[in-house]
Amino acid sequence: MALGDELAEQYANADPFPHIIIDNFLPRETIDLCLEHFPTAPDPGSQSFDRDQERFKTSYHPDYLPAPVRNLFYAFNSRPFVRLVENITGIKHLIPDPYFQGGGFHEITNGGHLSVHADFNHHKLMNLERRVNVLIYLNHDWRDEYGGQLELWRPDMSERVVSAVPVANRCAMFTTNATSMHGNPNRVAHPDGVSRKSIALYYYTATWREDKAARTTQFRRRPGTEDQTDWEVWRKQVLNDVLPPILSRAISRVNHKLRR
Repeated sequence: MALGDELAEQYANADPFPHIIIDNFLPRETIDLCLEHFPTAPDPGSQSFDRDQERFKTSYHPDYLPAPVRNLFYAFNSRPFVRLVENITGIKHLIPDPYFQGGGFHEITNGGHLSVHADFNHHKLMNLERRVNVLIYLNHDWRDEYGGQLELWRPDMSERVVSAVPVANRCAMFTTNATSMHGNPNRVAHPDGVSRKSIALYYYTATWREDKAARTTQFRRRPGTEDQTDWEVWRKQVLNDVLPPILSRAISRVNHKLRR
């Protein structure tokens, strides 16, 4: 039996969609290494967000990290690790992302959150279909009352099925598609101002077809909450669904030039 095969059935049968949560995923010294070299300021590849759906969130690109953790991210793209992810998920021929589009170290500071969403589905640079997320948490002694829990919801947003505290060395691995609703909508509230830190890795397959609709991140409102609708994404999606693809792409190019 190959490493990870013993977890495949648990992954496939998980509710509300295929996923698994694995504690003690990496050697403890690897987590400590990540914390030791975790960035203290944005890098040229960083992305920071401060809006209703993504509050006080920053991602740090692996290419700008110190060598010890930069090499760790390159190892996450290596054949042995990809094979492990394949064995657990049952999704074969996975392709890692050498561009780390959206991946790397993630940080959410006090008061921040990430609303429930389904992920973007198309890696435009490589023309690949997104299939698997691997998230590894880095905070020692994180408690439930500190917020930032990973939540998995039913596709119709009728029920939260999973709430996982982002404690150090906990890995959440799950299939990504249009109905895999997840996020950490509860605001981070550490009493000492410690930020929520994690590793984000995404894997793809060469199954993208031109007749598929490319979608950006799709945020969803939790019932009975003050979650905000992402009207900009909604407007773009309506245009994509209604207009012929050639016209939709032309409008997108014009809007991009106007914003430059």
